[in-house]
Amino acid sequence: MSGWPVWLSSGDVTLRPLTYRDQGDWRAARQRNAAWLRPWDATVPPGADARPTSFRSLVWRLNKQARRGETMPFAVEVDGSFAGQVTVNNVVRGSAQFASVGYWLDQQYAGRGVMPRAVALVIDHCFFTAGLHRIEVAIRPENSNSLRVVEKLDLREVGYAPKFLHIDGAWRDHRIYAVTVEECPTGMLKRLDG
Repeated sequence: MSGWPVWLSSGDVTLRPLTYRDQGDWRAARQRNAAWLRPWDATVPPGADARPTSFRSLVWRLNKQARRGETMPFAVEVDGSFAGQVTVNNVVRGSAQFASVGYWLDQQYAGRGVMPRAVALVIDHCFFTAGLHRIEVAIRPENSNSLRVVEKLDLREVGYAPKFLHIDGAWRDHRIYAVTVEECPTGMLKRLDG
């Protein structure tokens, strides 16, 4: 895929490919933030293949998908320390040229503008390097922290999806936000810093 692997940065925020070397920091962040992240984490519905996934198999799968141009798995760093993850998922080419973006952040970095900056960097990369046309973000209506990210980026709400994703043990409704390249021709980062 055009533009992968890539390193992106703005201020104290850096995005780079998620690697096997992130295992210790990733696990520590997920354990430290388990209660904070649980209500927003994807889960496997009953009856689906629920085999536990190790970090190494997660990275292997994401790297395989990235080589096929289906995803872009970024580690987020703040001043060189692991802080979370942003993943471009479900990349669709052909006449659609769109993808979805998901993210999580270590609570110790919340409220500092890290995730809006990281998502802005990713959207700009998707539009201006990877050649995508539209990016979507799906958020549970109760997730005020993630809603604040799309508000800061001024993404427009385009729909409501009942029972959209299996999250925290049940099928959950999501609000859908989207942006097209025509809506931010000078870039999302410039809009954020505007």
